[in-house]
Amino acid sequence: MSAVLADMPETVAPATTKAIAPSKGGRPWTFYVLATLFAAYVIALYGPMFCIYVLSFQDIRGGLVFPMKGHSLHWFVDLFTQVRTGDVKGSFDRSIKLAFVVTIITVVVSFLAGLGFRKRFRGDSFVFYMMIGSLVAPGLVLGLGTGLLFQALGLNASWYTSALGAQLSWTLPFGVLVMFAVMSRFDHVWEEAAYDLGASRWQSIRLVMIPVLAPGMVAVALFGFTLSYDEFARSLQTAGSLNTLPLEIWSMTLNVTSPSLYALGTVTTIVSFIVIGASLGTIVLIQRKRGSQAKGKE
Repeated sequence: MSAVLADMPETVAPATTKAIAPSKGGRPWTFYVLATLFAAYVIALYGPMFCIYVLSFQDIRGGLVFPMKGHSLHWFVDLFTQVRTGDVKGSFDRSIKLAFVVTIITVVVSFLAGLGFRKRFRGDSFVFYMMIGSLVAPGLVLGLGTGLLFQALGLNASWYTSALGAQLSWTLPFGVLVMFAVMSRFDHVWEEAAYDLGASRWQSIRLVMIPVLAPGMVAVALFGFTLSYDEFARSLQTAGSLNTLPLEIWSMTLNVTSPSLYALGTVTTIVSFIVIGASLGTIVLIQRKRGSQAKGKE
């Protein structure tokens, strides 16, 4: 018997490696590892912000640290008392206006740059790298240079001139890069079809390109607004005597020792989420309208 077993070929046992996929409908262990990492990421990202939001709803006894004392909207009302917390209302007004102007210029210039770079031309690489070069420049240095340039030209620095230019050096490269990605998905057949139907150049842009590229242009606008609304480094040396909101918040950290600072953080976050929600809602409405029009033509 032992001789027979010795003559038999050695059988190879089937591989018993543990598969990553679930065997009986359960989740693999990698799911729980990744879920834990994601939960840690979310806590690290939103935990500090959540602490700020919670502490901003204390009553008049509240301080800058836990434990929380009472519940009220006292610090939100106190936030707009200029004597105690500075010019929050004015700085908020300036930041919103500046962000809207930056947004409009960013969308228009990015769209025109997208049109200009649809075809290769001599020196296009140089022009492209010149446009996005400011992304690698430190914001404080660029803002300082802008302020010095205005001083050398004998111009007064203000939030609507020098700060506007400094912030555009930050938002335009992002807008151009996003617009290039949007333009790369545009099918030129639609434009050629418009020409075949007798459309002029301007009509093809207004009636074909802009409606098709509208979601991407909304994304560029969202980039421009949020980057400008939150910009600090490039505004520090260029805003002049009147602060924008990020500069006002920074100054409040030096002299305000009440939860009003937290209330301001809560308000600015709400404004940011409203803008983001409005932008995403606009994109959804455009997509739905486009889908309903396509179904109507079938």
